[in-house]
Amino acid sequence: MYKPFIQPPALVRQLYPNRLWRMNPLEQSVYLTFDDGPHPEITPFVLEQLSRAGAKATFFCIGSRVAAYPQVYQQIIEQGHRVGNHTYQHLHAWRTNQADYLNDVAAAANLIDSNLFRPPYGKLSWQMAKQIPTVIKEPAQIVMWDILSGDFDQRLTVAGCLENCRRFLRPGSIIVLHDSEKAWGRLSILLPALISLTASAGYSLKSLP
Repeated sequence: MYKPFIQPPALVRQLYPNRLWRMNPLEQSVYLTFDDGPHPEITPFVLEQLSRAGAKATFFCIGSRVAAYPQVYQQIIEQGHRVGNHTYQHLHAWRTNQADYLNDVAAAANLIDSNLFRPPYGKLSWQMAKQIPTVIKEPAQIVMWDILSGDFDQRLTVAGCLENCRRFLRPGSIIVLHDSEKAWGRLSILLPALISLTASAGYSLKSLP
């Protein structure tokens, strides 16, 4: 089965200790995060599933999509979830010069009032990381993940994505999902199953602080 660093190796975490990979391992909580939204149909589906479960989550939004669907973005906030910055145009940091990248993050910050930032593709240079606090709300926190579900990968089945989560699930896990068209074929089935899985394991679903 294709496994693109489902759980980042310990060495990677040690190289970037200031990035958030996992929450408190002593608490029986798991943190669902959704990248690449908002989407006018998929995000409301996610919100409905979370509401039914009494769960909270964190949405790392793309600025251009917030501009396109402000009502959906507002729904996220009104329902008590957290939001984070995922750049304005979903830029790849390793393929973009630093000034353009930081300007893009700043443009998203004009619409997304948050101190949380997740770089698209999980890519961010040391130099750019040092500058992120200058363009988003303080205290800036770069958020990575403990589990990459793989819902975006069309080579994976829903069962494969769920197994990724089940195998590595532990207290404090930050799980990456996507409220996007690319992931929809898997997310629509995966999310209810994942909510059920975490509940049966005794975890509460929280948004990032």
